[in-house]
Formats: sequence, C-alpha cells, structure tokens
Amino acid sequence: MLHKGCAVAITGANGFIGRNLAVRLHEHGGIPQLISRDTAPDDARAALASSGLIFHLAGANRPEDPAEFMRSNRDYAEWVTACIAQGGRRPLVILSSTAKAGEDSDYGQSKRAGEEVMLHLAENDQAVVSIYRLPNVFGKWARPNYNSAVATFCHNIARGLPIRIDDPDAPIDLLYVDDLVDQWFALVDVPPRSSGYVELRDVHRTTVGTLAETLRAFAVGRSQGEIAAVGEGFLRALYATFVSALPLEAFGYPLEAHCDPRGSFSEILRTPDCGQVSFFSALPGQTRGGHYHHTKVEKFVVVHGQARFRFRHVLSGATHELCASAAQPTVVESIPGWSHDVTNCGDSTMVALVWASETFDPRRPDTVAMPL
Repeated sequence: MLHKGCAVAITGANGFIGRNLAVRLHEHGGIPQLISRDTAPDDARAALASSGLIFHLAGANRPEDPAEFMRSNRDYAEWVTACIAQGGRRPLVILSSTAKAGEDSDYGQSKRAGEEVMLHLAENDQAVVSIYRLPNVFGKWARPNYNSAVATFCHNIARGLPIRIDDPDAPIDLLYVDDLVDQWFALVDVPPRSSGYVELRDVHRTTVGTLAETLRAFAVGRSQGEIAAVGEGFLRALYATFVSALPLEAFGYPLEAHCDPRGSFSEILRTPDCGQVSFFSALPGQTRGGHYHHTKVEKFVVVHGQARFRFRHVLSGATHELCASAAQPTVVESIPGWSHDVTNCGDSTMVALVWASETFDPRRPDTVAMPL
C-alpha cells in the first residue's frame, strides 16, 4: 500500500480515528509519525515537513470554550500548512472534515475554514489535498459521550445504564472506522492527481431509535445465548463495536449445564436462521441420543476422547457404524430418517461439539425417540 521510504504523519494521532489508522498502517509496514497535543512543536514541524503522506485528523469538536473551534480547526490547520510548505515535498494530504462543515454553527464554520486553508495549500501547488466530510464515525476505541452516539449507546447498554433519546425518528448517518481506513488506503494506492472533496462509500443511514433497538437486542441476545446475523455489512460493524465496549468483567459469561448420570449438555449459541451450536459430554460407557429427526441435521465433532456413532434406517432397519476421536478430527453428520446414538468408547470423558441446522423448539422438537 505504501511506497517504500514514504514518510507518513498523522495529526490527532491520539484520537479515535487516529489510533485505528495508526494500527492499520503498522500492519501494512508503515511507521507513521504520530502528532498529538503532547508532541513538541519542533518535532511536529519536522514530521510534517518531511512526510510524503499526511493524515490531518486533529481538531476540536466538543471544547468548553467556543473560541477553541477556530483555534483548533482553522488556526492549527494554518500552522500545519506552513510546515508542509516549508518542507517543499508536495505531499498527499488527507483531511478529515465533517458533514457539518456546511452548517452555520461555530463547529461547522471552523471546519469549513480549515478546509479552505488546506485547499489554499493545494492552489499554491504545495500539496494534493483530499477532503473527506465525515458523518458519525463509529468503531472500537471510540470515547462515549464524545466521539459519537454509537460509542455512548454501546458503553451504557453494555453496562445496563440508561441512554437518552430525544427523537427516536431522527436520522443518523454512520460510517465504520475500518471502512473509512480502507477507503483512505485505496486512495493512497491510486493517488489523485488533483485536489478536492472525495465522495464517501459505505455510509449507513438509520434512525437513532433503530440504532438503540439494535444495540439493546445485542445485549439481550448475549444474555440469552442468541446472536443475530452479524457476519457482514452494517450489523457486522455495529456488533463488533458493541462487543468492544464491554467492561472487563463481561468478557466471559457462564453457560447453563444440563447434567444427568450420562454427562452434561450445554447450548453455546442460537441464531435466528443458521441453527445452534452446543456441546455435550459422556462418561465412559455412556450412550446419548437414540432418536431420529425428520428434517433437523446435526454435525458432531469429538473434541476430547473417542466415540462410536451408530445409525439405523427408520424404514429398512439398515445399520451403519463409525468411530471418531479427538486424535483424528472427523465431522459425523446425523441423517434425517436415520435413528442415531453416540457412545463413549474410551477410558475418559468424551466431549463433542454439535451444530444443529435449527434451534430447538419445544413445540416442534423434531426429535423422535427410537433406541438402536
């Protein structure tokens, strides 16, 4: 992604986006020069003057003194551009602005002024400037009550605290921080020839109420051993953000074990449309199962010990048998219309992981007893 020897600088490196960006740059072999409020001015000046790629992320969005808007968003941008011009490298500058730059608020006016400062640098042919007017950006390491409503909602809901919603129907545009960094990396891969505003991709529009309901559902599902379809898209990003906000004491949670003389059974996870995952144990010589399914399919993997699986066809009485062990991992599948059981044929407790194609419904269990 980065040309070898290209120096990279990040202003606002201690911020939410800056930290995510810096980590990703390190993963790609870059060693960015991190500039924050704690950086000595001479060191920051040298980093900006020597870099061929600069991410200008620094700014103020919630200062106590409204005058800080212009000092941080316009005046600091002027200082940054002066350092860049002094270096004479004509770098690519990626500017993190805001969708609120078009508003008349103190914040919007200051961010628009910062954009104009950067564009003036480009007009003087001292840099190529790409401006991103960002919506609400969310993801891991965001600060609650500061970076975005998502960070605040995730933090509070993960701790059972109330959240404030003034208008549940208020629209909100959201961009996942990893998607933003991906877009920046794509720009660096094919550097623009001219300066200007860059259209964002992967912006998700929802409402504040829907956002809160989704996050609450994550919390409830987690407490009940259920999970939504979080493997892709917006829900993937939102679920990762919610989990990243969990307090340390919630990193793990207990499962309910159903025990009897044969061993134990525990559900790990249930999904709305992809079945459930469980595990069970069997003591030496003990047999579990002895039933068939009409539609349900299960996949068993022995993860400790060894087991013998037996099958009998419901109509023909044909039989089949196979053995599996943790030493030679094998998926053993239950077949609809075949009764099946599993026996611990080893000397120690056998443990097996099992996936079922549907979640257990006591009203329609699709499990008919038929001992082999």
